[in-house]
Amino acid sequence: MELFWWLITLVLFAVGLIGTVLPVIPGTTIILAAAIIHRMMLGAEKSIGWRSIAILLLLTLATHVLDFLSGYFGAKYFGATKWGMFGAVIGALVGIVFGIIGLFIGPVIGAIAGEFIAGKRFIDAGRAGWGSLLGNLGGMIGKLVIALVMITIFLMTVPSPF
Repeated sequence: MELFWWLITLVLFAVGLIGTVLPVIPGTTIILAAAIIHRMMLGAEKSIGWRSIAILLLLTLATHVLDFLSGYFGAKYFGATKWGMFGAVIGALVGIVFGIIGLFIGPVIGAIAGEFIAGKRFIDAGRAGWGSLLGNLGGMIGKLVIALVMITIFLMTVPSPF
């Protein structure tokens, strides 16, 4: 039965890793859930400790903050006004409704629209939109790295089943 729960955990880890690059799937939340399920099914002597689960929880929360703010800071770095940064956040929230494409295009359109509202020229608005897109891509890479760290922490702290 122990190998069954290891298999379930590894499958959930794989789904979680896919979820870090596909914005629709909450990748690190799935990885955290896999660790908790493993702990609940196998017990303290054969699974992860509560301290490690707390660390995984903090890393999961960090990825959610990173995911939400990456487009904002990308737009800010490329010179967006407050309107452009606000537009990037609103665009990300609206983009969630439209799936993967919406999560990439929503912040860009939001930042550009915010810059137009602020009275900026098209080139400046485009720069803010580009910054929002690059920020989102950077956030995605950051989430992937954190997810790999989470899996590494799990595998290093849990005794091998063999």
